[in-house]
Amino acid sequence: MSAPYDIVILGLSLSSSWGNGHATTFRALISGLHKHGQNVLFLERDVPWYASNRDLPDPEFCTLQYYSGIDDLLTRFSPVLQSAGAVIVGSYVPQGVQVIDALHRLSLNQFCFYDIDTPVTLAKLGRHDEEYLARRQIRLFDTYFSFSGGPVLEQLEQEFGARSAQALYCSVDADCYQPTGEAPRWDLGYLGTYSPDRQPTLEKLLIEPARQLPNMRFVVAGPQFPDSIAWPPNVERIEHLPPSEHRSFYNRQRFTLNVTRADMIAAGWSPSVRLFEAAACGTPVISDVWDGIEHLLPPGEAIILARQTGDVVSTLRNTSEAQRAALSISARRYVLAEHNSTSRSGELIAMLGLDRQMPRRVAQKG
Repeated sequence: MSAPYDIVILGLSLSSSWGNGHATTFRALISGLHKHGQNVLFLERDVPWYASNRDLPDPEFCTLQYYSGIDDLLTRFSPVLQSAGAVIVGSYVPQGVQVIDALHRLSLNQFCFYDIDTPVTLAKLGRHDEEYLARRQIRLFDTYFSFSGGPVLEQLEQEFGARSAQALYCSVDADCYQPTGEAPRWDLGYLGTYSPDRQPTLEKLLIEPARQLPNMRFVVAGPQFPDSIAWPPNVERIEHLPPSEHRSFYNRQRFTLNVTRADMIAAGWSPSVRLFEAAACGTPVISDVWDGIEHLLPPGEAIILARQTGDVVSTLRNTSEAQRAALSISARRYVLAEHNSTSRSGELIAMLGLDRQMPRRVAQKG
């Protein structure tokens, strides 16, 4: 491994998408950074649950290294961290509070936080839960990048003392997510890890419609769903679906369902990467409702909003193939224009000021 790197990211995981949405978010963003010529090092805590489920152990678009703990991180990577144009710590990094304090003592060129869980983070801090970020640490960062936009940015600055809070939404790698022409297998599908606060919405917007539409086919893909859930017979379950199979999965659905966590609904302006992935594949999205979604995809034109079971049932029963195709084309056009990984990574480069620097030499992997 040689330095300098333009950006060093310490995140929950890049190597494994098992049980988390962070990996696909980082993959899209960093692949975009790579297309812009940025040299990126990703540092990941080596933990057994990801080590045994790695679906991207050797990415082509960045250098990926593992560390065993904070002492190992500092011993092996301090010079690289200090020479980087920017160091970004992500939410849910193991021992995040201690990691942040240790990195702050290194006097980095730029020290930033990327909160992929902003509403969850703020709710946790409100309960004095400092699992991966302490409230006192927010003012340490040059920039606090937030997965959520809208009013939460002002809250971060005025209430929590962030020097600069900037929206950095998720994005989709258009090279990985696109129409395949596969025939639909399911009328409605959902992809996501089980979450207790999402489950009531999944019950309302997929499981109950499946009961009312026994002649249609449904699918739920994702780990950690409890055995106690009573799945209707026309709902297929897939325990884990690696990102390499996501494109085909979306393409085999007539519609896909987007379900948002309760804290993110409350905050608004918190799009899911699954929403953008499905739309890029040309699969129309049915979504729950939250503030700001209409600014990302126009309702009725590029997305269907559903509040009740009947909204989903009506959409599945009454949408013609011509209407579905129009939704598909419109959603894909909006996402590729506004939410692709190349443009999103360009936003990050500009906010970090790296677009004003001379290009660095290419860092060698290994």
